[in-house]
Amino acid sequence: MNFKTNLKTSFSLIDLTPLVDVIFLLLIFFILTSDLFPLKALNIENPTIEKESTALTSKLLVVMDAQHVIYLGNRKEIIDFSNFKETLSNEIKRLQKEQSSSQISLVLSLDKQVEYGPFLHLFSLAQECGLPIRLVYQTPDNERG
Repeated sequence: MNFKTNLKTSFSLIDLTPLVDVIFLLLIFFILTSDLFPLKALNIENPTIEKESTALTSKLLVVMDAQHVIYLGNRKEIIDFSNFKETLSNEIKRLQKEQSSSQISLVLSLDKQVEYGPFLHLFSLAQECGLPIRLVYQTPDNERG
């Protein structure tokens, strides 16, 4: 049996396969190079304490979030344990030059999910700087919902 077809080959159709490949490559590139978690605000959940006290202000803030990432002062730089002491001493010297008349104190703000080992390591490194240390906490009335 001999079948006859009346289909003509069309040269006007464009093969979209290479275009789709390029779009997927661009998508992957932009996903990998973008900031997934912009560091605009740190979401730190401080532990609560039953005691009422007045808020204390300080000059130098050290923040450790739940993933054990350390931030010093109002900078967005990530600091690790190995160079924390050196960075802290440089920041203290800078603050003492700027504000020679005021007493500088160190405020530790840690997420409540930070384990005791990393907290103790950070606390011991902070104690070596010789400044008074204060811990940030929340009272049950001020606890975030």
